[in-house]
Amino acid sequence: MSFLSPTALHTRTASRKEDITAHGARLFNVSPETFSNWRWQMKHQVQSAEECAGLLSLTGSEQEAFVALKEKFHAGITPYYVALMSAGDARCPVRVQALPVMEEQVDALGVADPLKEVTNSPVKEVVHVYEDRVAFCVAQLCPVYCRYCFRKRRDEEVGLHFNKTIVDAGIAYIASNSRIRDVLITGGDPLIANDATLENLLSRLRAIPHVEILRIGTRVPVTLPYRVTPELAKMLAKYHPIWVNTHFNCAEEITPEATAAVDTLLREGIPVGNQAVLLKGVNDTPERLKALVEGLVRIRARPYYIYQAQIVEGTGHLRVPVEKGLDLMRSLRGNTTGFAIPQYVLDTPFGKVPLSPNHVVGRQGDEVVVETNGGKLWGEPNPLGTYEPKRPLLDVPEERKPHVVRL
Repeated sequence: MSFLSPTALHTRTASRKEDITAHGARLFNVSPETFSNWRWQMKHQVQSAEECAGLLSLTGSEQEAFVALKEKFHAGITPYYVALMSAGDARCPVRVQALPVMEEQVDALGVADPLKEVTNSPVKEVVHVYEDRVAFCVAQLCPVYCRYCFRKRRDEEVGLHFNKTIVDAGIAYIASNSRIRDVLITGGDPLIANDATLENLLSRLRAIPHVEILRIGTRVPVTLPYRVTPELAKMLAKYHPIWVNTHFNCAEEITPEATAAVDTLLREGIPVGNQAVLLKGVNDTPERLKALVEGLVRIRARPYYIYQAQIVEGTGHLRVPVEKGLDLMRSLRGNTTGFAIPQYVLDTPFGKVPLSPNHVVGRQGDEVVVETNGGKLWGEPNPLGTYEPKRPLLDVPEERKPHVVRL
């Protein structure tokens, strides 16, 4: 299968909607009907170098890593996601996210729980950082085990997937705390559960009077789009207001199948946002990031966040300096649709911190001086009046004052 460049992505058309399904069915020697069955996909996750034989040309690092890293963080990749990969190019951004490599063994900064979620969990699997909202980690299984996952530590535990004791305790905690108005259902991937199990959870949460919003964090539209059936979407819609945040990281993942999954949710009035992670070799150039966000807008999945990758163990080779992230965000501003620009954030044990390029140069008398996208300085009349700012702007540097353009 040829590797799609960002500039070529837009050439996909509705007439090619069976592209990946047909290719994958041939690759795995099954019928398209079997290949598009989400349960078959989960039962046939690719987990070893041997299973990759005949599917991909593995590098030596990839072959070794399947064995060497199995105890640290096992591999698991849906046939669908394998079918998105370039068979002979280890730089393929889809491969980079899912195939283990030996570089994961060298990471001087990596830790098991960078967000201290265990510490921030008053009851098991309920992460309570913000006063009015929680992350409820009900699931353990995923269609694809992403190599940069910040919850790798849960891979070593057993019995976390929709565990009745854990779910009951979590619901009891949420019900007992009237400050909680927003519940993010996450994992693992909660949409790997069957419809009945999901509905039981949603109905119990919706019955709590102070819970206003239910959110689902899932990568299913990206890695297993066949799971998003009309029946699933209709069931979810019964518990409005319900929101779905998914996780496309590169334009190559925006396939016709993924587009159909997003559309199925949207048709039931379920807003779809996207939370990407900034990853080296995946989306860390202006061209690749622009292709991703514009592709998301085309399928009506709102670019919401782009995260600075966490310092989770084994991910040093994927992390990008914050300074580069800021430069990438500058490259988007003024060069694409405003609502296509996600917010760049760093998640910390104390909550998310926006990482924003600072276009405010400073104050010059009654003007605020800003740097425009083209690099020009603009002086905007803006007297303080009687207001005393908590954080006063610094004066415009002397060397920049002569370059300010005014009305």
